[in-house]
Amino acid sequence: MASPELPLVGDSDSELDRSLTTLENFLGILGFCHYTFLRGTLSWLAFLVLAVAVPLSVHEFSRCAAGCERFEIDTFELEILVSRAVVAAVSLLCVSRNLRRYGVRQALFVDRRHGHTTQFCTQYIRKFRTFYCLLASWFGICFLLKAAREAARLIYLHHDGSWWLSVVLLFICLFSWSYTTLVFLSGCALFHLVGNLQIIHFENYGKVLEIDSDVSVYIEEHMALAYALSKISHRFRIFLLLEFLVITASQFVTLLQTTENQGVINLINGGDFAVLSIVQLVGIVLCLNAAAKISHRAQSLGSIASRWHALVTCNSSNVSASEILKDGGNEETLSVNYSEPDLESADYIPLPTNGQPISSTSSYERRQAFVTYVQSNTGGFTIFGWIVDRMLINTIFFIELSLVFFVLGKTITVTVR
Repeated sequence: MASPELPLVGDSDSELDRSLTTLENFLGILGFCHYTFLRGTLSWLAFLVLAVAVPLSVHEFSRCAAGCERFEIDTFELEILVSRAVVAAVSLLCVSRNLRRYGVRQALFVDRRHGHTTQFCTQYIRKFRTFYCLLASWFGICFLLKAAREAARLIYLHHDGSWWLSVVLLFICLFSWSYTTLVFLSGCALFHLVGNLQIIHFENYGKVLEIDSDVSVYIEEHMALAYALSKISHRFRIFLLLEFLVITASQFVTLLQTTENQGVINLINGGDFAVLSIVQLVGIVLCLNAAAKISHRAQSLGSIASRWHALVTCNSSNVSASEILKDGGNEETLSVNYSEPDLESADYIPLPTNGQPISSTSSYERRQAFVTYVQSNTGGFTIFGWIVDRMLINTIFFIELSLVFFVLGKTITVTVR
């Protein structure tokens, strides 16, 4: 009789396949899956209608009567519409391109190499659930803010005796905003998911070193991790770069318009600026957080390999590496430490695992060569060679702060009498 404690590998793998199918269907509803020319055309037509045509139509129908000009609502709303549509278009373009070329499984780097799909199936599924929770929570918060702003605007700008028309326009506006916001946040959350799935493999690397195997196996595993990171960097660098530039330009214009304006800024005309800024900052923070976490995990492999080498060397007699790690050190000895740097995109060349080590080379020298290799080949997420880590994020922060002070210096003046 089979033991009930045995893991049901087939069930887990089927559940993972269902999770991938569900994710693919969700992305297909938002228009990301351009597997055929017809689907791609319909997706972009839907985007043009929902993200551009519908908001412009609502804008024309809801023009306010005399007395609203002092709030400059029309000018602000057009700029907000352009910013919202552009960031969503970048997300749709870049993510759909990756899905069309590689499919959902390969785009997320969920493959069957070395049995990783079976080994990490439960953790993969947990990360998929985190993706939905993260997306739903942030979208829900932003939706509540947007709904509150639109309700206040409805009360102020309703047509005389036409409350029903104002309510219809309100729901149409919220539907259009929800679509564009979901497209943008889904692209950012998808990249965040890709990073979290790779972090699973980095956190498992310390357990790989506990296996009493030849050093070439450890090097091959590290090369596989570096190869995956280089591919992730290559596929998503344009997405992150464009999103960052567009969001920076959008925030720059927002600050310029609100500080240069001589009229009244309130919830009616400036509330959408706040909602837009929150949505964009949430998206870019999700992307930078995932990229930085990947880089820090990659850098930590050098310290993990060094501790492993030190443990094995200090306890070496005729005891195997696995026995040393089990008897002489606890499981936290090879835990992940968070740090930095990167590796550019290169073709993955697996090492032969059935080759025998050179007899003249001592075990210590092979381990030392392995540690030197890992420390000299730290991986991470890069954007055209720039490593996305804490140092780069700090640099970005100070550049953005300088832009803010520059705009404030040009728009806010203090007259001294």
